Amino acid sequence: MLELSSLESECFYWARRREVGSAWEVVQISTVFGAARDYWTVASTGSDVHRMVDDYEFLVRIAMPKALILHPQQAAE
Repeated sequence: MLELSSLESECFYWARRREVGSAWEVVQISTVFGAARDYWTVASTGSDVHRMVDDYEFLVRIAMPKALILHPQQAAE
């Protein structure tokens, strides 16, 4: 498990709520309420729900792909 101090804002993680039976889900560390670490929240992917960072345990950060993503028109050329 990751320490809360190792989290980075606006990054995605596999995490689960600290409740019995919670499933792993992809979440984002959000700065919608402020950029300072004290204001960070956890945003569930595909939802506008924000919860406190302490409510979750974090497994691993999800890395952004290194491949260049092209616009479909550029890819056709």
